[in-house]
Amino acid sequence: MRSYERQCFGAVVAVALLFAAVSPGLGQTTSSPPDNTKANRGDPGPTADQQQENKADRALTSKVRKALTGNKALSTYAKNVKIIAQEGKVTLRGPVRSEEEKKAIEATAEEVAGTGNVTSEITIVKQRG
Repeated sequence: MRSYERQCFGAVVAVALLFAAVSPGLGQTTSSPPDNTKANRGDPGPTADQQQENKADRALTSKVRKALTGNKALSTYAKNVKIIAQEGKVTLRGPVRSEEEKKAIEATAEEVAGTGNVTSEITIVKQRG
């Protein structure tokens, strides 16, 4: 191998090693899927595709979502809970990071939908660390 070829080969190897060092686990599979589709199967509560297409329920869902996304104290998980409105009643579903977030979401939904019009099926998940 010529000197130039050795340098190029060395550079390619160095880049490959650097890439491997900064992207551990790339190409590896995990034992659990990255979504909660399996957990949602057989769930007895309403799902987003069952929400009525009437104007009042769509508006209610939109108002609750807007109130949640405007709260800078909530995590992305909290802002992405499922909101299902049916006949003026709101069901909340999905994972959040803490009990405080869960309570904040429930309180926000009740402010918008009214006391007694919110069912919470929110779960708390611990962060991996």
